[in-house]
Amino acid sequence: MPQIQGCEAFHVAMPRGRRPESILVRVTGDDGVVGWGEVALMDRSDGPGVWADLTERMGPALIGLEWERPEDVSAAAELGGRGAAAAVDTACWDLWCRTRGLPLAHALGGTRTSLVTGARISPEPILDTVAERVNRAVGAGHTRVTVEVRPGWDIEPVRVVREAFPALAVVADAGHAYRETPEHLAALEALDGYGLLAIERPFPAGDLAAHARLQRRTGTAVGPAIGDLDTLEAAVALEAGRVLDLRIDLLGGLTAARGAHDRAYAAGWDIWCTGPGAFGIGQAATVALAAMPGVTLPSDVTDPAGGPVFVTPPVRSSGGVVGVPLTQPGLGHEVDEERIERLASRRMRLPV
Repeated sequence: MPQIQGCEAFHVAMPRGRRPESILVRVTGDDGVVGWGEVALMDRSDGPGVWADLTERMGPALIGLEWERPEDVSAAAELGGRGAAAAVDTACWDLWCRTRGLPLAHALGGTRTSLVTGARISPEPILDTVAERVNRAVGAGHTRVTVEVRPGWDIEPVRVVREAFPALAVVADAGHAYRETPEHLAALEALDGYGLLAIERPFPAGDLAAHARLQRRTGTAVGPAIGDLDTLEAAVALEAGRVLDLRIDLLGGLTAARGAHDRAYAAGWDIWCTGPGAFGIGQAATVALAAMPGVTLPSDVTDPAGGPVFVTPPVRSSGGVVGVPLTQPGLGHEVDEERIERLASRRMRLPV
């Protein structure tokens, strides 16, 4: 039975310490083929925990592990948090597909050859700036925008966007900032009047009952944060939403993300994918996931945020469309391993 012979991790950051930064994982099979995964460190404080997961627990458990399919590494992946597990699981899928000459998108069950993209608009203090950023996103071909809202900064930015772009698909991402107070509920119900595609993460994570009550009160689809399959199952049962933002990093890898896709698709939920990652590997994995049939909405497969890109060709949208690589195995991109090793600020190699 095949075995995993090596596991390496590389901590890479933008030049001069600028965010974002990521930890990249490379796994090696007994035939010398390698696979790559990435976890973006959304907060600098996440780095030590992810690094410890990889170097002290998950990496050692992978060495010599016998496996037939990527799902067989789940026991080792469960030794760490979801971020580290996502990088390892993605790397194992990439390795498995490269060994067999399969495109990752096809191995996951993907049916699309291309996908359309969305863009995210962070909170801005000036309404005109919001409109300008949305205009740039639409001009670049994006067919959905996500506007980040908070109590006191919600109705006005959404109104400005809707008045400027009556037909644009708009998501309001509330970042878990609302509570079931009369004032907050009035604002959320007002947002319902602007023809939104979804209200994402309105209430604290895990409070599915509040999401279900809001879903009953509004015609707009509610999107609770989903970090595991049990939470998704409960959300479906409670009718706590109708839309899923599918994220490899939050779910702990492609294996779990594929399972979440299948459950949400069967329940009739709409799905889009978000692909955090600064250096191309995370985006490439998200493109493969977004090729699955249930991903019906434009996905946030954003371009790497400046600085070095480690995949060729780069993951780029053209007119709001990203092609799904189907002529090369695995992620479908060549990884610049030499450059990663040269730019990494910290490295781990097992066996030593």
